[in-house]
Amino acid sequence: MASQPSNAAVAAPAATTAPTVVKIVIAGGFAVGKTTFIGSISDIDPLNTEAAMTEHSVGVDDAGGVTDRKTTTTVAMDFGRIALPGSLWLYLFGTPGQDRFLFMWDDLVRGAIGAVVLVDTERLDQCFPAVDYFEGRGIPFVVCVNCFDGVARHTLEDVREALGLSDDTPIMYTDAREKAATKQALISVVQLAMRRIRNR
Repeated sequence: MASQPSNAAVAAPAATTAPTVVKIVIAGGFAVGKTTFIGSISDIDPLNTEAAMTEHSVGVDDAGGVTDRKTTTTVAMDFGRIALPGSLWLYLFGTPGQDRFLFMWDDLVRGAIGAVVLVDTERLDQCFPAVDYFEGRGIPFVVCVNCFDGVARHTLEDVREALGLSDDTPIMYTDAREKAATKQALISVVQLAMRRIRNR
């Protein structure tokens, strides 16, 4: 009869390391592309809290030229995750865009290292609440001008001036549908947050 291996000879299961989690918020006005942004890069099927738009939103929720095509809206948050080498996970939380949901932002933003503020230059006024929110709380953020049709209608410096952004706030063009573009935006947020930490 073959002898059984001693307990010492049995290989121990490989230890699993809990991932380091980093939280980034995706914010901006109504229908600016936050849900699309998260969906373009998340490793998992994003969690969406979409609700059907009703007649009550007419005259309240204005998405410019896409209003007639938009049938749902985020009413709580979007959530996605990106797993990076070295057991680093990025958690992406998308805020609802309408002003009436601003009361939820404090809970969504708590613990975030930074944020992406998506901008539609056709409805620039709708991103002011997000810019004001992060500036007022000292949370690092980058501004991304979402080029819906692949065309930049305004220069970045014009957008910077219109929003009253400081020179140290990064601003760039993006396309919320394209993984490469959303990845670059997230890299910029992480780099900005790291610079802020080093300079404390």
